[in-house]
Amino acid sequence: MALGFLFGSGKASAQVADRGYDVFIPIAKYIRQGDAERLSAWFADNLEVSILSNSSDASRNQAKQIVKSFFEAYTPRSFEITHTAGRANIKYAIGSLSAGGESFGVTIFTSCKDNGYFIQQIKIDKSE
Repeated sequence: MALGFLFGSGKASAQVADRGYDVFIPIAKYIRQGDAERLSAWFADNLEVSILSNSSDASRNQAKQIVKSFFEAYTPRSFEITHTAGRANIKYAIGSLSAGGESFGVTIFTSCKDNGYFIQQIKIDKSE
């Protein structure tokens, strides 16, 4: 698989040389690890973050702190992508997160910009 990585502006973005590349593989890995720092490399410059029904538009750094606080309060045990879909330059994934003894639903929307996919929205809510 021919993948190039760009690190120029502090962003880790996978070039879409291979249309079969799954951007959610590294994203899921960092959620599973509770690694807000590495996950934030996939954040767009500005994105929507919704954690436990508290939504806000945030910069990459603000979003990183919000997600880091969530991971500190709810240590991830496992994370699995249960559904993905997309078209053109937009992809989304739905996943199931077990963290802090509770279950959460996670929705992630990405869009392609500058030959890489970046998270435009991440939503984490308790599962019913």
